[in-house]
Amino acid sequence: MRKICQVALALFLTSGLAQAAIYKCVDSQGRVTYTNDSTNSKGCSQLDDDLPVSSVPSLGVPKSAPAPAADFPKVSSEQQRARDDSRRGILEKELASEEEALLAARQALQEQDGIRLGDERNYQKKLDRLKPFKDQVELHERNVEALKQEISNLR
Repeated sequence: MRKICQVALALFLTSGLAQAAIYKCVDSQGRVTYTNDSTNSKGCSQLDDDLPVSSVPSLGVPKSAPAPAADFPKVSSEQQRARDDSRRGILEKELASEEEALLAARQALQEQDGIRLGDERNYQKKLDRLKPFKDQVELHERNVEALKQEISNLR
């Protein structure tokens, strides 16, 4: 027991020796760093041992966005109009195909709703069987609405 107390006392007394001096260094660009390396003393000053050192990095000064160059490539109004017309055509084709898929999904749901299988005495079984068909109809309805919204956002 005495040996353990001696080891604990030795560790307690030498624990203060493990602390190193902290230096605050400021480089030529004004960035602040903290170090325990005293060899790089240029622009560094030793901090007070009584003051706590924060280990949270600073956010720094926000950099402003660079201004666009004057010769930045621009699109002519005719070329932009052609691109918009092409995009409108593509979206209208997608809308037409999505509306066809919606009609087919609704028809499949209606056909399945008219069928009554022998093991579906419980109405929940029928609802479970129809769920994938209802999901397809809802999917196509959302797609049609999204495409209509996208077309209405065009110039």
